[in-house]
Amino acid sequence: MRTTRQIHVGRIPIGGGAPVPVQSMTNTDTADPEATLAQIARLAAAGCEIVRAAVPARAALAPFVAICRQSPLPVIADIHFSADLAIAAIESGAAAVRINPGNLGGPAELRRVADAARSARVPIRVGVNSGSLEKDLLEAYGHPTPEALAESARRHCRQLESFGFHAIKVSIKASDVRTTVAANRRFAADSDYPLHLGVTEAGTAASGMAKSAVGIGALLLDGIGDTIRVSLTAPPEDEVRAAIRILEAAGLREAAPDLVSCPTCGRTTVDLIGLVTAVESAIAAIKAKGGRIGLRRIAIMGCVVNGPGEAREADLGIAGSAQGGVLFRQGQVVRRLGEAELLPALLDEIRAQTVYPDRPAGGQS
Repeated sequence: MRTTRQIHVGRIPIGGGAPVPVQSMTNTDTADPEATLAQIARLAAAGCEIVRAAVPARAALAPFVAICRQSPLPVIADIHFSADLAIAAIESGAAAVRINPGNLGGPAELRRVADAARSARVPIRVGVNSGSLEKDLLEAYGHPTPEALAESARRHCRQLESFGFHAIKVSIKASDVRTTVAANRRFAADSDYPLHLGVTEAGTAASGMAKSAVGIGALLLDGIGDTIRVSLTAPPEDEVRAAIRILEAAGLREAAPDLVSCPTCGRTTVDLIGLVTAVESAIAAIKAKGGRIGLRRIAIMGCVVNGPGEAREADLGIAGSAQGGVLFRQGQVVRRLGEAELLPALLDEIRAQTVYPDRPAGGQS
């Protein structure tokens, strides 16, 4: 595991051995605080721990104040091209600012932002993307190579350090997975700055999840990465759920129960896809509230051929039939149910095996 210095974004520690938090970004108009706060609440319910919001113009600053004050999550201001906007966002209550130092207008403007952030005791996230690499590095390396991206990040960090600013988090991203992984490995090899991981412009939910799982997962398994965002062309809540699954797969979060289900066939007489989706959402909601489900595997099967027989290793499960279905434990049928009873019965059993930090098993939330 790579050892990094620790910073704080609001109440959330990043680096220094702290758990890896999940980030996402609002896609509402920041000038509409009600819509933005509603989306942040949904993200928090899904398990998001830090949220970023674009501040593209001065018109967004007054609403941004309200968003920072009322948000249940620390809010990072996403700023491009304007040191004045970055400073104003800091003064408006941002828990951190995300900037690309190369597009702020030069060292003097960057120093102004660093001075404001130091006075407010908020960190700066240095963002380096393949699409915004400095011209001299492009000329030297020919294109956005991993070496060029890592050198750009080092350059910006050295400059901030020369201004006496040290609360730095770095993100190095490309839309190409191999470039992203190689650049982060190079930067991590000779620095102790905490790293925010992601594959930028990853694409739709399906392709973006695959790219992010490979890129972010490879780095996490190397012991690299202190916070993550899965960037998808999809609702931000989907980003959060995907990020949590990556952390679970990497062994950095306690995993939810393994949810197994059959692929459906002509024998399926129940709405299996609807059942699986509902159970998956319920488990995610429990996990987001800190609940621990005392089940290793849950099975949702479409017919009596696949379940309970083929799912006998599951701690708990349901299987459809022409008459409705059955509830089973470790391969043994315990109740026969109508189709409408399958989901409520399964969820009741899951809740009965759930423990919250301040409540006994089966406690409601």
